[in-house]
Amino acid sequence: MSGEATRYEAGEAFARRMDAEDPLRAFREEFLFPRHGDGAELYLLGNSLGLQPRKAQQYVLEAMDAWATLGVDGHFKGSRPWMEYHLSLGEQMARVVGARPLEVVVMNTLTVNLHLMMVSFYRPTLERSKILMEASAFPSDQYAVASQVRHHGYDPAQTVIPLAPREGEDVLRTEDILEVLERRGKEIALVLFGNVNYLNGQAFDMAAITRAAHAQGCRVGFDLAHAAGNLRLSLHDDGPDFAVWCSYKYLNGGPGALAGAFVHERHAHDASLNRFAGWWGNDKRTRFLMKPDHEPTPGAEGWVLSNPPILQLAALRASLELFDRATMPALREKSVKLTGYLEFLLDRLPPGFVHSLTPRDPEQRGAHLSLRFSKDPQRMLQTLRSEGIHCDFRSPDVIRAAPAPLYNSFVDVHRFVDVLDRHARS
Repeated sequence: MSGEATRYEAGEAFARRMDAEDPLRAFREEFLFPRHGDGAELYLLGNSLGLQPRKAQQYVLEAMDAWATLGVDGHFKGSRPWMEYHLSLGEQMARVVGARPLEVVVMNTLTVNLHLMMVSFYRPTLERSKILMEASAFPSDQYAVASQVRHHGYDPAQTVIPLAPREGEDVLRTEDILEVLERRGKEIALVLFGNVNYLNGQAFDMAAITRAAHAQGCRVGFDLAHAAGNLRLSLHDDGPDFAVWCSYKYLNGGPGALAGAFVHERHAHDASLNRFAGWWGNDKRTRFLMKPDHEPTPGAEGWVLSNPPILQLAALRASLELFDRATMPALREKSVKLTGYLEFLLDRLPPGFVHSLTPRDPEQRGAHLSLRFSKDPQRMLQTLRSEGIHCDFRSPDVIRAAPAPLYNSFVDVHRFVDVLDRHARS
């Protein structure tokens, strides 16, 4: 598989040839697939909950064994002492999101991290109080933003600026985002976007939005729930003030897995930043002196509240090791080809049967396509499940399909569309 544009073909033989030539094909064997009948389920839900890496259970059991045999000494003894367990994961996660180790920490869950970041980076004033975000942001982000706005004594209906696509269009245009920043930037305290929109799959131009917002004096944050482990990110170079993400989707950390947070290094030593503080975020050099005043650890770790849950770190470790082996550039190259192949096959279905809400430009999307069908989508979903194909549904009428490059194949994509074709012609 090269970086050249792929010339797709419709037959299954093409899919099998692409899989045979795929340098990442062996990673499929590193995951456990749900069963359907006598075989494995065709799983296209990496954008909702990633599959379990085979080594996850082993690593969790190793941590359990250390607890059983070492007790509290497990913090300092054994093959992987708990006091330092999170450090290598932070370095691995930094490579996934294009950041420096100082800028990344694995902690909490996504919405908790969003609240912690907004405590520091949403500091409204009478002149500058607004928050700019996409109108179709994930509900949890909308709830978090509204509650933060109310906490500061403002009315979300007057303070949040929700951007929607132009009439008759499915996605936001970058020029429309930049125009609002140019026109209203002096009112805006925070720009907060989901880097990949969960509903339509649009990937926003993070660098352009950040530059335009900073030029107006705004703080900038991104929710990378659908981007981390999906897109080739460059958080440090793009320069947002912060970012947050979960690790149970493309990062395969398990249900409710620990999340990630990024704080740009220009804030690394700014102890004056308003923040909620906890013991584990105290400077490591003085943490065990038990001083009454909080001295934040430089970098993203300064936002940590509590010591990390080792069992969750162990499960996530299994997946991050695979990302290190595969590398994000290689995964992204395969992902572009996989999703492009899915789009190519969908285009060959009977006219009017399916419409994709997701941009056709690979630079403006990740792995998943959001599909709207002319026939009943709920019935369509039931048909797919009866055939052992697992996608998901988003109200009111969107089915999302996400071929994840770590474990999905070109044959998976071909089989999925073949079922849709049979349904379309029935």
